[in-house]
Amino acid sequence: MHMTTKALVLRQVDYKESDKILTLFTQEQGKLTASARGCRKKGSALAAPCQLLAWSEMVLYDYQGRWTVKEASTERLFQGVRDDLERLALGCYFAEVAELLAVEGVASSELLSLILNSLHALDKMKEKPLALVKAAFELKAMCLSGYEPLLDGCAVCGRTPPEEPRFHLREGVVHCAACRGEMVEGISMPLNLHALRAMEHIAYGDPKRLFSFSIGGEGLTKLADLTEAYLHTQLERGFQTLDFYKGIQTGGI
Repeated sequence: MHMTTKALVLRQVDYKESDKILTLFTQEQGKLTASARGCRKKGSALAAPCQLLAWSEMVLYDYQGRWTVKEASTERLFQGVRDDLERLALGCYFAEVAELLAVEGVASSELLSLILNSLHALDKMKEKPLALVKAAFELKAMCLSGYEPLLDGCAVCGRTPPEEPRFHLREGVVHCAACRGEMVEGISMPLNLHALRAMEHIAYGDPKRLFSFSIGGEGLTKLADLTEAYLHTQLERGFQTLDFYKGIQTGGI
């Protein structure tokens, strides 16, 4: 069986002398694994479209349940991401999260659009702080995966907006600082109104305008810390690519 599809390369593993095993995020069948034979040979037509984070049109064929890349042509390489180590590390983090959330053989157009738009933001929207792009990706990814938070009022008293707002990482709700005693055990992180409004925009706004907000200073710090902690709490794991990204930021790499 043959399939022509556009796909984003989420992960690549060298195999044998000149092959790769790719994890692809395809339009038609969501996440799938495919081999790219000979793509590491000098002059291979598959070399560019089978790179990590390449968005390519591919012809795949299935033989006994195993997919192989037969032909491929590059649609977009996000060169501005590749030329900056910090942006590349963040893009790889997005890919690692998407690989975890995507389901084998099940199309997920919204999640695919999210990572493509996030890579575009890293590539072309240089005026946006990386922390803003990262936070928007993390929270929206959670929303699309069944972890959409409740942000429209205190989960205990209903006050809108919550007074001295806090966000409960396990429950995914906001509450007033004074209502903390009525919440279940777990970590509640402090917000301010700027960060709360940004979260509302990300969670409830038009996906096409995901990055069309501004926030800085303390609000951005609180937003970035919270979205990362929320994603890790709900998924119950860390990410090596995120550790690498932070190492670059701190000069540890």
